[in-house]
Amino acid sequence: MRLHERDYSAVGKYFVTICTKNRELIFGVVENKNIICSPIGNIAERYWRNIPRHFLNIKLDEYCIMPNHIHGILIIEGKHDIKTPLPVGVQYKINQDHIEPLRSIEPVRSEPQFHSFQHMVPKSIGSIIRTYKTAVTKRCKENGFDQFVWQRNFHDRVIRNDNELRRIQEYIKNNPANWEIDEENPGRK
Repeated sequence: MRLHERDYSAVGKYFVTICTKNRELIFGVVENKNIICSPIGNIAERYWRNIPRHFLNIKLDEYCIMPNHIHGILIIEGKHDIKTPLPVGVQYKINQDHIEPLRSIEPVRSEPQFHSFQHMVPKSIGSIIRTYKTAVTKRCKENGFDQFVWQRNFHDRVIRNDNELRRIQEYIKNNPANWEIDEENPGRK
């Protein structure tokens, strides 16, 4: 799914799509071509908006919460700052509106993390999405939404130029209006 030659912590623009498990319609409903978020959808949106507070080199561009997926553009503006509050490998305390690193007597692992699909690079798109999904899941469980589960992994596209960026921005903006024909909509016409 990832480009093998691409450094996903490098400066650039990235279009990501994150889905719920089995494309379950859990983030809300589309009415009159607008999304009306459920409580879980509100959590997902709040934590999405907070990504730049925890990854200081990330800027958010267009995004949209849909009934069973999230589309968003993440922009990596520069190399991550060593003062970034949430290094990979730290356990997190999830509060109402933000994530805090826990103090631990164990040393923080500074080497990249691994999982069965890829080498996890700190401050990469993969580590940002992993942290985001973990935070949303934990907050949902704390609020009694035990049924909430993400689809494994996520989809991404490296945005290569301004024309592609504008096309993707328009696609995201128009996604609720196009829900009736969206391939992610299990009831599409």
